[in-house]
Amino acid sequence: MYASRPLTLMNTYGRQMEEFQPLEPGRVTMYTCGPTVYSYAHIGNFRAYIFADILRRTLEYNGFEITQVRNITDVGHLTNDTLSTGVDKMEAAARSQNASPWDIARHITEVFLDDAAKLNIEAPEHMPRATEYIGPMIDLIEVLVSRGYAYAAGGDVYFDVSKFPKYGALSGNTIEDLIGGHRVEVGEGKKSPADFSVWRSAGPDKIMRWDSPWGMGVPGWHLECSAMAIDLLGPEIDIHTGGEDHIFPHHEDEIAQSEAATGRRFSRFWLHNGWLQIGDSEKMSKSLGNIFTLSDLADRGIHPLSFRYFTLQAHYRTPLNFSWDALAAAQTGLYRLWEGAAELCQMATSEQPTDDATKFQAGFHEAINRDLDTSVALSVLHSVVGSKLSAGEKLTLIGDFERVLALDLIPMAKTLSQTSGAERTLLRERETARAIRDFARSDVLRDQLRASGVEVKDTPGGQRTIRKDVLPSFRNDDGEDEPG
Repeated sequence: MYASRPLTLMNTYGRQMEEFQPLEPGRVTMYTCGPTVYSYAHIGNFRAYIFADILRRTLEYNGFEITQVRNITDVGHLTNDTLSTGVDKMEAAARSQNASPWDIARHITEVFLDDAAKLNIEAPEHMPRATEYIGPMIDLIEVLVSRGYAYAAGGDVYFDVSKFPKYGALSGNTIEDLIGGHRVEVGEGKKSPADFSVWRSAGPDKIMRWDSPWGMGVPGWHLECSAMAIDLLGPEIDIHTGGEDHIFPHHEDEIAQSEAATGRRFSRFWLHNGWLQIGDSEKMSKSLGNIFTLSDLADRGIHPLSFRYFTLQAHYRTPLNFSWDALAAAQTGLYRLWEGAAELCQMATSEQPTDDATKFQAGFHEAINRDLDTSVALSVLHSVVGSKLSAGEKLTLIGDFERVLALDLIPMAKTLSQTSGAERTLLRERETARAIRDFARSDVLRDQLRASGVEVKDTPGGQRTIRKDVLPSFRNDDGEDEPG
């Protein structure tokens, strides 16, 4: 049963809420800007991928079939996106590590995919590597040149933004502002400072380079995404996602070159997530050196899904301030959900949904269909766990919400409910001791169970257990465990 409220999303292009309807009924095409695999993705990067995953799962929840592309940038992304001073990030990493850029890309990609799986981010249908699409990229550039939107200059090829009147519509920038504010750099053969490169010449000192009609070189970073999206999804797609730092120049340039080449609107919806910040305003980024990886979180006793839960507590478009205390609090909240679901698993029976259960379900649908309001969706989840619904009804709703939230609520509940044969023997002995009011013996058995990793809770319905030894504990700066 789906929400009566239609799915509405904040479209960055136009900056307004719009009801989502795909080009083809029932089917959605979606492009997500993927990682540049010169170094490990940090948790600020993963906020963007968790947001895209929530979007994907919400679309599936509403009955849509998804075809998603999430690329791997393994060439072409400059350190500062300017020709004269920018260095390809892959080549810079290769030289600093005395390794092949292909080997670095392969290793970093493997780690990225492993981290994404730990965060329950669904795998896309297509995950193209930029180096596998050099041919389509060259073809796209040739179309732009033939139509007068791009021009060659000394082995480089630039997009002429003056030929594209809509340039700046996504970001709000104007060509005049860009030139006047010196936000773009003049290349040696540029007609205008605002023009951007779609192909860059590369001499023999470059490790990664390909032959083209304009000589040896590499594609521009912005051009890569356009070529892969068009090749795999078609000339017009439904949704394009990325971080708000991608709005300009990356996504602005994607729109210009894609629409100039195809004559079609490139993407109907543009969705962007806010930054993960350190303190009140500093963006978490590799260039600032203030990053943490998923491995860093694990070293401090943070479960990967605690970070996912942490990001869902805020709306995806708002800045999210990172601190260890906030992350530890999120982990405590998630553990309470897991433990509550585990207790439900130990007492559940099958019941038909009641009107109250249906109201909770409608509230969750309403929240998630209102521009992916996960903070409200989580509050509905907590309300369900604390409600007077039957255990069976609660578990049914939790399983339904899990389709979007992907917090392993049911799998972890089952894991936390597990006991060994020896532990079950102790539990039976304890039950007998309590029945004859031998509370001293009951306490001894409770301590034995705790020593084996199992906490026991006495309820009117009998003993409930939580397997605590499978949950990592957060460690503060002094290396001491914090209560979970």
